[in-house]
Amino acid sequence: MLTTKKLTLQEYLAIPQDDNYCELIDGQAIPKMSPKRFHSRLTVALCLLFNEWIEDRGEIGIEWAIILKRKGQDWVPIPDLLYISYDRLPLERFEDEACPIAPELVIEIISPGQCFGDLSEKATDYLQAGVDRVWLIDSYSKSVTIFYPDALPQTKREDDSLQDELLPGLGITVQQIFQQAGLI
Repeated sequence: MLTTKKLTLQEYLAIPQDDNYCELIDGQAIPKMSPKRFHSRLTVALCLLFNEWIEDRGEIGIEWAIILKRKGQDWVPIPDLLYISYDRLPLERFEDEACPIAPELVIEIISPGQCFGDLSEKATDYLQAGVDRVWLIDSYSKSVTIFYPDALPQTKREDDSLQDELLPGLGITVQQIFQQAGLI
């Protein structure tokens, strides 16, 4: 659903939901890329691995829209996955709504037709909007590039650990993600 009129946040949030997700970018409802098989497998694998770790720390969201600001305008991206702790979004606030607070982690999986450069720019936008970490997952190079707000991105492969003080106790490797997905 590509619109010509600039939408307000309220108008965007009132758009009827269907099977085609749109992100709010610069006042426009822009369709999100349709995931393919490897993308789907990686999403499931990440959910399984995170669910083993998550306990009562927070929650993982799959394609859960986030209300953020980008270049001074309302921005509602729909990341492939996000992790938000109960410290940021208490379980007691249990509404069926777009995520109202920047999560600790956003994960984007590169799909066919997307390029690393465009998603790197999106990762920077996430960080500037208050997200603490962004993982870009490339199913072809079997890598995870981690973006930080105060350091250069790091690309991890194979048995490199994805440990992070932001995610205490999460002890997974890049290889585990791709093995769980059945891609190696």
